[in-house]
Amino acid sequence: MKIAERWFVWAGMLLLGAIALAGLVVAVYAAWLFHDLPDASELADYRPPTATRVYAGDGTLIGEFSDERRIYVSYDQIPDTVIHAFLAAEDRSFFQHGGIDVSGIARASIKNVLNLASGRRLEGGSTITQQVAKNVLLTNETSLNRKLKEAILANRLEATLSKEQILELYLNEIFLGYRSFGIASAAYNYFGKSLAQLTPQEAAFLAALPKGPNNYHPKRHPGAAKGRRDWVLGEMEQSGWLTEAELQQARAAPLVTRDAPQRADYKDADFFVEEARRQAAANPQFGEQLRAGGFYMRTTLDPTLQTAAREALMQGLENYDRRHGWRGAWGTTDFADGWEKAALEQQKTPPERRSWEVAAVESVSGNTVRIRTARDDAAGTLIAADAAWANANRPLKRGDLIHVQKTGGQYALKQVPRVNGALVAIEPQSGRVLAMVGGYSYALSSFNRATQAKRQPGSSFKPFVYATALEGDFTPASIVLDAPISFAGGPNGQRWSPENYSREYYGPQTLRRGLELSRNVMTVRLAQQVGMKRIVEQSERMGLPGLTPNLSVSLGAGEVTPYDITAAYAAFANGGRRVQPYLIDYVQDRNGETIFKADGRQCRECGRGFSGQESPRLQPRGTQVIDPITAYQISSMLEGVVQRGTATGARGLGRWVAGKTGTTNEYRSAWFVGFTTDIVVGVFIGFDDNRPLGYGETGSTAAVPVFTQFMQTALEQRPARPFVRPKNAVFRMVRGVEEAFRPGTERQAPPPVQAPVIPEGPQNYYDVIRREQEGRGRCGRHRAAAVRPAAAQTRAGRGSERPLLRAALA
Repeated sequence: MKIAERWFVWAGMLLLGAIALAGLVVAVYAAWLFHDLPDASELADYRPPTATRVYAGDGTLIGEFSDERRIYVSYDQIPDTVIHAFLAAEDRSFFQHGGIDVSGIARASIKNVLNLASGRRLEGGSTITQQVAKNVLLTNETSLNRKLKEAILANRLEATLSKEQILELYLNEIFLGYRSFGIASAAYNYFGKSLAQLTPQEAAFLAALPKGPNNYHPKRHPGAAKGRRDWVLGEMEQSGWLTEAELQQARAAPLVTRDAPQRADYKDADFFVEEARRQAAANPQFGEQLRAGGFYMRTTLDPTLQTAAREALMQGLENYDRRHGWRGAWGTTDFADGWEKAALEQQKTPPERRSWEVAAVESVSGNTVRIRTARDDAAGTLIAADAAWANANRPLKRGDLIHVQKTGGQYALKQVPRVNGALVAIEPQSGRVLAMVGGYSYALSSFNRATQAKRQPGSSFKPFVYATALEGDFTPASIVLDAPISFAGGPNGQRWSPENYSREYYGPQTLRRGLELSRNVMTVRLAQQVGMKRIVEQSERMGLPGLTPNLSVSLGAGEVTPYDITAAYAAFANGGRRVQPYLIDYVQDRNGETIFKADGRQCRECGRGFSGQESPRLQPRGTQVIDPITAYQISSMLEGVVQRGTATGARGLGRWVAGKTGTTNEYRSAWFVGFTTDIVVGVFIGFDDNRPLGYGETGSTAAVPVFTQFMQTALEQRPARPFVRPKNAVFRMVRGVEEAFRPGTERQAPPPVQAPVIPEGPQNYYDVIRREQEGRGRCGRHRAAAVRPAAAQTRAGRGSERPLLRAALA
């Protein structure tokens, strides 16, 4: 008995020790489990990373900045159909349990026995609350520890948040494939719809995705995707959220989704959106949170003008490319099995040309060329003129891979141009950038030539030289000599002798004619008279910094971007004010608070109600950099460039359209910057490596047609109107053109000649002869008086900064 008692005591002690040890282990495990457990109360203010969405001025979605494509929506914005679909698929008793569904776990356990036997995927039985805890607060590891933490956090979440808040977090946090985080983003990426527009079968498909988006990819696994969708529809019907008739109708509907996720339906603004992103990222107010802050960004883009700008530039570059001949096929094929797929995979078709197709040449007989398309396996013939164009340079042959575009019953031969360019359109009164195209195709090259390419502007810089002169002692009627001139200090120790493009010289000419006809020698003489230092300083005030005060700069030998020179031209259209161009109008945070606004002007009375009084008046934007009279003078002279000068190709646009062509040495760049009172447009054409465009490829040949095509659309929205006449200007007719003068600089007209009194009746013969001689002498004195001031001013102007001839004869 004593031995038995002793063993009993030892057993009891061992049992108590084991219990104590187990308790200690459990306590240590619990302490370890809870020490890094997240605080569920943090979810009350939790907001997942959300995409910044970019909109045009009219509200069109044009882009998105995000690491995770997510559009956050509140619970009251989610339709019941979507909620019911996800509850049916994931947690039918969500609104009844307290975070852990015991019955659901039991059902999952029973099903898992069968799943193990059949080799199917095991079910977890997690509630929506547990999934929120896992997705937001925990990692995706598969372990007992994570499951215990998940259960604890689920209970805490239920105690901290309402059911609606938990469901809102879940539906905005989950990944649903197609680069979609959250249901709102998924609805747009899969179906191009908002949540309110989803049908029951579309909502059911989205609800089928949380278990495995890749397993139910609508393009790679269409059968599995539709089967899972139909199962969710069945679960919705069993829960009473669909009728039998609605179930049958929804199951009969095909599963139709987009081919790929898209950031926006509008696809013509890639260069603009990327430039807006660069500018936004540099803004300290919101730049660091740009890709996750969920901002609403309203830009200045006009979609109609942007589409017109893209089409005009692409067409202009293709027209230039066609003038310089066919370069040959971009690939070849032997028509072996599968050649179509191989050709489509290596195609280089710009996405912006959606009507172009990949085709292979089947046979060639003279200018009769038969082709077969790779996408549709359609046969056809090339347009004879296009075939002749190609055969004149590099003849087509069987197996050539080419681009074609269906035109009527035949196909047009297409070629991706190697030349590039840019187009910028700005509103001169405000600086709003209405359109921007930085190259032929963003997909082929994302380099933005509108803002990143510095090139010599050629003669498009001359208006700044003439504006500086007009700010001084010159007038549009001042005379400058158009004759050969040379200067020391040229290259290799030689003299620099600028020449006119035509190699012809016309002697004394007014400033107006010098600018209209783009006379190089006149511009250099004028720059020498005015002083290059003054011209460079004036150009910098107008928005063209970094130029050196060399005479060659007066002919456009400096470097500028199309963006900058177009913005600088705005001062000619808006009365002499420099405006800062901008792409982002305002930015709001996810709560709707405006955190950035481009227009910083203050308006004290803009918030008051209307009671019949005059509306508040805002000060004009920008800084006055030239006299309004000077701005009008340049605008009038540049209108003459279009009507009578180097840009007559744009004359068909009508009156009140002004602009200046530009062509650099060896035809390396072609420019045209034109404007009306309400829009300024800059066009640049050139190769990225700055090689010559070819003989005769001037601004009037290459750039003006692009401007003209774009303005045909722009003038429909913003009809041209007369340039604003300064109130204090003096207007005089000079050689049939009305010129504006600053008071005191207008040309003085000679005194009127008094007509002689002719006696009536019989007259003495000698008296008649004497009166005729006196009349001829009087006319001669008046002519001499009219010429003498000009000659005197010629003598006074030599060796000074005054005009060579101050006055011009009408």
